[in-house]
Amino acid sequence: MKQLLLDIAADMTPTLDNFIPGRNVELLHTLQTILQGGAGEHFVYVWGEPGSGRSHLLRAWIHAARQQGMRAAYVPGEIPLQWEGSGLVAVDDVARLCQDGQIALFHLYNRLRESGGALLVSGPVAPAGLDLRPDLLTRLGWGLVYQVQGLNDAEKALALQEHARARGFALPQEVLDYLLRHWRRDLPSLMAVLDALDRITLEQRRPVTVPLLRQLLQIKME
Repeated sequence: MKQLLLDIAADMTPTLDNFIPGRNVELLHTLQTILQGGAGEHFVYVWGEPGSGRSHLLRAWIHAARQQGMRAAYVPGEIPLQWEGSGLVAVDDVARLCQDGQIALFHLYNRLRESGGALLVSGPVAPAGLDLRPDLLTRLGWGLVYQVQGLNDAEKALALQEHARARGFALPQEVLDYLLRHWRRDLPSLMAVLDALDRITLEQRRPVTVPLLRQLLQIKME
C-alpha cells in the first residue's frame, strides 16, 4: 500500500487543466493568453504562501508550452546562462537565488524581452519584500504581479469531491473531513490520497471508509 501511494503521487504531472483556479481565474487566463501568443505583458511574477500552487503553475505552464512544441524551461534553481533567442522560462522561488544567480536572471530577463520571449517567476512574497539586487527587483516589478490565492477548505472540498466523481466513486463526507484535518494542505497531495484510495478499493474490493483512509495515511507517514 505504501508503494502504491508513492507511485501515484509521483505520476501526477502538474497541468493547467488539473490546477483548480479558485480565486486565481485572472492569473490562469493571463498564462493561457501568453501560451496562445496573445498581445500584452509576457513577464509575470507570482507569489503566495507554501501550498498555494505556485510551483504547480510554473511547472504546468512549461508543460503546456512543450506540449505545443515551444522551447521552454522550468528552472527550480540555476539560471540557464546560455539561453538564447525567444522561448518561455519559469524560475521557481527567486528568493533562493545567490548573487550569481540573481545576476544571471537579470541578464536572462533582458535577453527574453529583446527576443520576444516570456518569463514567469515565483517567490514567497511580493517583489517589494524580496531581498534581491535592486536592478533585478526593478525588472520583476515591470511586469504583471499576482498573488496566488490558495484554496480555502470549502474550495478544496468541492475540488476533491469532483475529483472523486471523475474517478467514478463517491467520497463520504466523514472521509473528506478526516482527510482535510489529518493530511497535507496542498491539493496535489490530497488528490494523490484519493487516487490511492480508489486503487485500493478496486483491488481489495473494500469501501471508502475512515479506517481505510487512516491506515493509508499512517503508512505514508512512516
